[in-house]
Amino acid sequence: MEEYTKNELKNFVVPSTNFLVEYNEQDNPQTVGELEANKELIEDTLFDYDIDITDIKATQGPTITLYEIKPAPGIRISSIRNLADDIALSIAALSVRIIAPIPGKGTIGIEVPNAHPKVVSMKSMIESTEFQNSKAELPIVLGKSIENEVFVTDLVKAPHILVAGATGQGKSVGLNVIIASLLYKKSPSELKFVFIDPKKVELSLYSDLENHYLAKVPEEKEAVLTEVDSVERTLQSLCKLMDKRYNLLKDARCKKITEYNEKIRSGILSREEEHEYMPYIVVVIDEFADLIMTAGKKIEEPICRLAQLARAVGIHLIIATQRPSVDIITGKIKANFPTRIAFKTSSKVDSQTILDSNGAEQLIGRGDMLLSEGGRLTRLQCAFIDTPEIENLVQEISKQQGYSSCYELPTTLQPQTQNTIEKKELPSIAGAKIDPLFKRVASAVVESSDKKIGSSFIQMKFALGYSRACDLLEQLEAAGIVSQRDESYNREVLVQNSEELEKIFAKIFKDSEQ
Repeated sequence: MEEYTKNELKNFVVPSTNFLVEYNEQDNPQTVGELEANKELIEDTLFDYDIDITDIKATQGPTITLYEIKPAPGIRISSIRNLADDIALSIAALSVRIIAPIPGKGTIGIEVPNAHPKVVSMKSMIESTEFQNSKAELPIVLGKSIENEVFVTDLVKAPHILVAGATGQGKSVGLNVIIASLLYKKSPSELKFVFIDPKKVELSLYSDLENHYLAKVPEEKEAVLTEVDSVERTLQSLCKLMDKRYNLLKDARCKKITEYNEKIRSGILSREEEHEYMPYIVVVIDEFADLIMTAGKKIEEPICRLAQLARAVGIHLIIATQRPSVDIITGKIKANFPTRIAFKTSSKVDSQTILDSNGAEQLIGRGDMLLSEGGRLTRLQCAFIDTPEIENLVQEISKQQGYSSCYELPTTLQPQTQNTIEKKELPSIAGAKIDPLFKRVASAVVESSDKKIGSSFIQMKFALGYSRACDLLEQLEAAGIVSQRDESYNREVLVQNSEELEKIFAKIFKDSEQ
């Protein structure tokens, strides 16, 4: 027990909810008269199409009202499923979503947007008994269901979440809701975050939590990662950490992180045996599409490996993208992310890509979402947390005593090799030391049948990151092997054969030959 408490912040206090905002003034539910009027309009519309029903009841949620109907014997479900637009027209609704049938109920659901939707405040979610009394390892309160019930799920059981939807429909707010839920439930000794934010503005709000909740590779300056090369290094570091943790679990004869940490707490395992307490690590990526478009497999492969193996050692992934297309959310990604959140999409194709079913295109936006867990769809109104609330939450935590430094992930720096020695001995070109791959890349460019090349050619040919490929292109340009980039960011190959190339090599490298 003594070994474990060395890693604890004994005086850490869970932040209060006083600075979170209530939205009761916007609570403007539909009246009973409006609900009854809608019931009658739905019944009349169905009757016009010779569809008889035996019962209809309404369940009002924060954003939509669910009308459950029970069709008379002999009525085909398909005849009701195709009437969404007609019902929307009759009750003057923005859109209507029909669930035919509702799983496990024997009824058909008609979801109609409320004329005055309610805002689900983060304060009410955090203070709810469902969240406060949750026994989940990593509880996440997402919002309210159609029945106005607080919805809490466990990230450990998820075990990874894919969030997608069109621009401006609530993805970033959803990520902040998930992060805030974990900050209110787990202390800095139990949980660490790895924030990856190519947009540079969404997750930077949490940078002040560096010495409390954030984790990074030692050679990185910033704890919130924004550059592709930093992301690549960090993902490789997480894979190394995963392998290390599995070896520790093997030595301790444990199958998962909870069993291992319990042995640490009870004193069965100690530092003398090279064992240490394992905090959960949650990796949050705000714009996955940008990383895939820039670095491709260098990003996708470690993410797939972590998604396949890391759950048992307490590493969980939350990935968000505004571009839910099949070239971004590939089959490998989907197979390893069974829990998916879809905000409003612009087309049925995008909904199919995220959820493997239609429905997300019929959502009404502003936090209206579909959650897919184990193939079951649940419609929720996501909680709302605004930027000032996040800033206050971060400030509340950062004022408390933290660790002396950020939680360090395994380094990705390799021992000095011949390549690094060669790189230091090489002469400068374009104001920088020549890359060790300069000769190989130059030869491949000249031998290529393409008259114009770009950074993608070098990335794919040599499995390099975007930044290094661009640096190599600059060096090739300075050496006169390729031209300056044109409007399409491609460069013309100026050297025609290997003889000309050897002359350029001889000129550049003559001073470094011994």
